[in-house]
Amino acid sequence: MTINQAFELLKDAGGIRAARIITDNLPKISWFRAHIIARRLRRGVPVAKIIHKKWFYGLEFYTNRKTLDPRPDTETLVESVLSDKFTAPKILDLGTGTGCIIATIAKNIDSATGVAIDVSRGALRVARRNIKSLNLRDRIRIKHGSFANPRLTRQKFDIIVSNPPYIAIGDPRVDAAAKHDPQIALYAKNRGMAAYEQIATNAKNWIADGGRLYVEIGAGGEVSVRKIFESAGWKFVRANKDLSGIVRVLVFTI
Repeated sequence: MTINQAFELLKDAGGIRAARIITDNLPKISWFRAHIIARRLRRGVPVAKIIHKKWFYGLEFYTNRKTLDPRPDTETLVESVLSDKFTAPKILDLGTGTGCIIATIAKNIDSATGVAIDVSRGALRVARRNIKSLNLRDRIRIKHGSFANPRLTRQKFDIIVSNPPYIAIGDPRVDAAAKHDPQIALYAKNRGMAAYEQIATNAKNWIADGGRLYVEIGAGGEVSVRKIFESAGWKFVRANKDLSGIVRVLVFTI
């Protein structure tokens, strides 16, 4: 099968943009593989899950079915951290997934070091691969664990970041692509607030004096999430909006 034939097949299955990205990244596609990919596109499988690549803040990350694909909205979380001009900070990433958040911060702050935590061993394998490919193994440590555990770590961190699961179980607004993501990374109990409640309670054990905590939130979640953290003793610093004008990140300190 020629690349033009593959492009036409994939365009019919998933549109011009999807076909272009796939053929650019997989220039040699057999007839059999092209038809398998077309079938996956028709089922709504995201392009990133097919080519196992997603670009985030100008960096390339490996991704698979064990992780959420890095999303543009989450770049707001990175930008919020970078805007605070830390010098050689220690970073804790809660629920690291692909590792895109902590890796991007470390690539943009000289001498930043940190620990990337996830409860999913599959996700940690992905994060470890990305940390290695970005030459950050000497600066970022991968650790299995849950932010639901108050004894997760004895270290103190200048920056705590998290894009936790925040979709309420049964929420009908979830797009079709989400069914190809790990459910543990998407959904949380208590109307989507359970992860924030755990972080608000336990992260006080891990924040250094003068440190800041940055959490991504879903659209419309500002009031509820802010109440959770302030009730747990955190002080609200600011909110940051994404490119669509939606409040996407909340910043707190102790």
